[in-house]
Amino acid sequence: MVDVFDQVEEELRSDRYKRLARTWLPVVGGVLLVALIAALAWWGWQKMETSKADKASIAYQRGLESLEANNPVGADAAFRQAAEEGNAAYKALALQHRAGIAVQANRITDAVALFDEAAKTSRDPLIADAASWKAAMLLVDTASLEDIQARLEPLIEEDRPFRAFARYTLAMAQLQHGKVAEARSGLVVLKNSLDTPRELTQGADLTIAAIDSGVAPNLKQIVDAMAAAEAAAAARPAQVGQGAPAAAPAAAPVRP
Repeated sequence: MVDVFDQVEEELRSDRYKRLARTWLPVVGGVLLVALIAALAWWGWQKMETSKADKASIAYQRGLESLEANNPVGADAAFRQAAEEGNAAYKALALQHRAGIAVQANRITDAVALFDEAAKTSRDPLIADAASWKAAMLLVDTASLEDIQARLEPLIEEDRPFRAFARYTLAMAQLQHGKVAEARSGLVVLKNSLDTPRELTQGADLTIAAIDSGVAPNLKQIVDAMAAAEAAAAARPAQVGQGAPAAAPAAAPVRP
């Protein structure tokens, strides 16, 4: 009799296990399948990224070699490929090299756009802030003071790697726009900061001395006068050349 009860209990337990298996095996199988797909996708993504990084590295090196060979066209093409195929770091560095090539070709607008794109591409402050500062440097002579301030003030915040350079550039822009008091205040902060590079400390000291002596407030007038003189000198040969034919005497007619 005991054997009968044991057999019935065993059959009931077996049925319960079967029901549990029918309920949970598809779920467990689905979870394992998803995990397998995710692992394969991660492996495939890593392999693709490694392949792209290898291609970007080769293109980047080719760009550097082209620059050394004084081949800016080839360098620009190589850096373009590195930017398209590389990760964020390669892309940002390649974009900055392309911006440098644009500067050499006097394509300042293109260079600023490339530096701005490089700054947005990288999350590394050393790379991003360097690109932002270079873009601002290119615009100091042409952009409004408000635009320069908007570009440089975020770079002056605490712990930013290029804050000393950004502060000095902002002071020079303020001087150029006649904001002497603001420029002097920024230069004093720069001079007294312990993390300011020595050459910037010396530059700030000399500029403060120029402000205090009354020379620096006339910086904008001096720059404008020099630009006007250069423009006049450049135009003078053209005017002489244009007037020469009119001033030449007419040839006398030859009589037979």
